[in-house]
Amino acid sequence: MTVTSRAGGNTLTLFQAAESTGGRVVGSGNAAFRRVSPVHDAGPEDLALLTDRRYATELPNCGARALLVSEELSMLEGGPVDRLVVADPHEALVTLLAILHPAPTQRWDIHPSAAIDGTATLAGHISVGPNVVIGAGATIGSDARIGANCVIGERVEVGAGTVLFPNVTLYPGCVLGQRVIVHAGTRIGVDGFGYVQQDGKHAKVPQVGGCVIEDDVEIGANCAIDRGSIGCTRIGAGSKLDNLVHLGHNVVIGRNSLVVAQVGVAGSTRTGDGVALGGQAGLVGHLKIGAGAKIGAQAGVISDVAPGQVVSGYPARDHRSYLKAMARLMRLPDVVKRIERIERHLDESAAAASPGDESS
Repeated sequence: MTVTSRAGGNTLTLFQAAESTGGRVVGSGNAAFRRVSPVHDAGPEDLALLTDRRYATELPNCGARALLVSEELSMLEGGPVDRLVVADPHEALVTLLAILHPAPTQRWDIHPSAAIDGTATLAGHISVGPNVVIGAGATIGSDARIGANCVIGERVEVGAGTVLFPNVTLYPGCVLGQRVIVHAGTRIGVDGFGYVQQDGKHAKVPQVGGCVIEDDVEIGANCAIDRGSIGCTRIGAGSKLDNLVHLGHNVVIGRNSLVVAQVGVAGSTRTGDGVALGGQAGLVGHLKIGAGAKIGAQAGVISDVAPGQVVSGYPARDHRSYLKAMARLMRLPDVVKRIERIERHLDESAAAASPGDESS
């Protein structure tokens, strides 16, 4: 299906790409490309991706060999005349990138520098990188890949097909399901932030609960996932976390949810399935976020959110109400000026109407 170019990468023709994606070709089906690039950055060996009409102004200067576009935008003028027209360019992109950039051949071995406790159980078909530490009673499933410098604590369970990128730390007792992906620098099962006042000091509440990451979850780089205090922190199957996310102790994220960069969720908050938390959103503790709810970027959520509700702003409220309030807020300087003019006019009118001083 693919042709290997002299530069070493895979090459696709538009005919081949259409066959793979269920699309159709406009122009020459023999037009070949090696990469998919944005319209503004595409060269003569590239398939330019156009998903939004706002970028149509960049088409006249586009130097791509061909264009990947939706049916809706397929008739736009300018740019490459050879086009791959598909129902959903983003979905087609997933297929094309997998063909053009296949995963490198994986070595299945254990590096001699790895420190593995004798009571750990490792499947026969795994990859363990340099300086990895695997603690007592840990279990690693088949086809798992453990990157350099990872630390896997005592009694940790890592499911089949799971990938840990370098410098991931799994605290004791954590459970990761199958096909989980954890990116570099993330810590899972960290002690939650729990203290009580004793004799005028902050006394730490022992964090003895669990931390479960279900199947097909992906967690970005440098995230911090707290273990439960006495219960369990859980991320539901199929959910995806971006970089720099913090989940407090006993937080539950429902299945197939999206948590974008720099989100912070305080302890014991629970979300339903299919929730989307926008970048830098902050949620206080002990909330219930209903299934399918959407939290806008930088929202501050201080109360429960109903299933399917869309909220934004601080304090977070119905998104349309927030937009109306912000529109009115932007008019505030003009309103203040009008009030000041009215006040001056009233003062002048009052001064003109008052009788002058009479001489005796």
